[in-house]
Amino acid sequence: MSERRPGPVPKNSGNGRNGRSARRSVWRRALPPEPDTAEQPRPESAAAAVAPGEQPSVVEAALYRDGVRVSTPATLAETYRELREHPAGMAWIGLARPTSDELLSLAAEFGLHPLAVEDAMEAHQRPKLERYGDTLFVVLRAARYLDAPEEVDFAELHVFVGPDFVITVRHGAAPDLSAVRRRMEDSPDLLKLGPEAVLYAILDAVVDGYAPVVAGVQNDIDEIETEVFRGDPEVSRRIYELSRETVEFQRATRPLVGMLHGLMAGFTKYETDEELQRYLRDVADHVTHTSERVDGFRQALTEILTVNATLVTQQQNAEMRALAEAGFEQNEEIKKISSWAAILFAPTLVGTIYGMNFREMPELHWALGYPFAIALMAIVCTTLYFIFKRKDWL
Repeated sequence: MSERRPGPVPKNSGNGRNGRSARRSVWRRALPPEPDTAEQPRPESAAAAVAPGEQPSVVEAALYRDGVRVSTPATLAETYRELREHPAGMAWIGLARPTSDELLSLAAEFGLHPLAVEDAMEAHQRPKLERYGDTLFVVLRAARYLDAPEEVDFAELHVFVGPDFVITVRHGAAPDLSAVRRRMEDSPDLLKLGPEAVLYAILDAVVDGYAPVVAGVQNDIDEIETEVFRGDPEVSRRIYELSRETVEFQRATRPLVGMLHGLMAGFTKYETDEELQRYLRDVADHVTHTSERVDGFRQALTEILTVNATLVTQQQNAEMRALAEAGFEQNEEIKKISSWAAILFAPTLVGTIYGMNFREMPELHWALGYPFAIALMAIVCTTLYFIFKRKDWL
């Protein structure tokens, strides 16, 4: 492993995660306004000039001294060499899904702990802050709201902070660290505070990135409430999907509160700059606010799910009641039809018997035969009518 360069030890450990309120942070207000990215192109990536055989996962590497960029190395090897030549400088290396060889190279150069390097190689790590000697390892969960599918996309960011270096390992599209770098370079007074200031700027960017997510989730919940009372049959699935996103959001923001309070507890021990202390307290306030909003979202979705289940049950009961009423009415009609059929069957039966035209039949030559048959049919029909009427079939 290469010999470590002397450099100032970071005054405070950085720890961070995702969380944010709709307010603009003090850190953001201290930085100059971000230029319009549509007019100002993104700084050229160091990956554009990588050496043959080197993978283009180095998004950008730069060397700073007194808050000013003094060099933009094209490769990791060049970064190592220039930092050795300028021990008072600070290296800021940005990586996106790096290879294991690149991480091992960084570990050998900067003395990174093997456990931290192993975590950085794999995504799906929980947000955390760990200190290995004079190096901090921070895992953050960034998020962005996708308007088209109305979904929350989560990504991981791993940050190594040492005495004279900052290494970011990004697994996913968020956050946009190139914007953080540009704004820090436009504020050399903040950047010259060293790796600690860069860490706090990254924390602030991740926290501020939750503003559109909070707004998007709130809008989704408002839409779901409307759909629930409208009786949309697809709303249950949407509630379930949004509940899962909210749980993921909660896992990203809740640990941040403890992590940032842990950083604030170390202000005195690590002699953190007073300006950075104010920035971190503001970020912690935003994280607390965001965490409370996310907790409220989860509670609201639970209540909406309960209301939806109640409404669905009521609708099902109403449908069952309507079916029962329809069945009852149908049974009443069947009773009437059956009663009249039985009444009409009696004279039909008598008429059919005396209409068989046999030569030898009783009553055929009886003078009272016809009146007797008519009277018999009338008596049977009347008797059946009163029987069915008594049973409320007619």
